[in-house]
Amino acid sequence: MSAPAARQSVGLIKKAWNEIPDIVGGSVLAIIGLGLAGIGLANYYGHDGDNRKYKYGYVIMRPDDPRAAKVHKD
Repeated sequence: MSAPAARQSVGLIKKAWNEIPDIVGGSVLAIIGLGLAGIGLANYYGHDGDNRKYKYGYVIMRPDDPRAAKVHKD
């Protein structure tokens, strides 16, 4: 009989940590970084991050453009 899959995967992670800790630690940090980048990107677009107050050039929008309602007026 073979051992349960959960016990095998934990053993595999422990063995990998003992043999190549740099790779395992770096992989964990990379996965955490990708998760945080995804959350940051979702927040950026969720809070209309592309609507900058000051731009380098003029942007001309028609009054019926949906983006025109979100433009900052100062």
